[in-house]
Amino acid sequence: MEKRTNWTLLLVLCGLLPLASLAGRQMPKLSDKKLCADSECSHPILIARALQDYYPQDCRFIPIQQGQSVYVYSMLKDRGNLFWAGSVQGSYYGEQEARLGFFPSSVVEETHVLMPAEVEVKTDKWDFYCY
Repeated sequence: MEKRTNWTLLLVLCGLLPLASLAGRQMPKLSDKKLCADSECSHPILIARALQDYYPQDCRFIPIQQGQSVYVYSMLKDRGNLFWAGSVQGSYYGEQEARLGFFPSSVVEETHVLMPAEVEVKTDKWDFYCY
């Protein structure tokens, strides 16, 4: 086993084994389409407030603490709009940038509508890729 580990390390150091295979993984798709404010899903649709704590089930999802503001960028279209994608702002992340991820729409309430979610966008593998 030690010999195999040494060869893998050597291949990584020489650039022969892609680092991407070690850095992340593809997760199952939650939906084929999402609703956004624009074709890039770069503008927030709304601001919501967390009604309860949410602890993610895997790396596609973000943790949310009760009372936090959540900026929603897209709503997954299939399965009755169960999951939204957004980012949390506030002291939870400290000095780090906020992370973008999914959460159940049932753990938040809308507080401010910013733009209508009228643009239907196909999801791709990067929407469900874990880093």
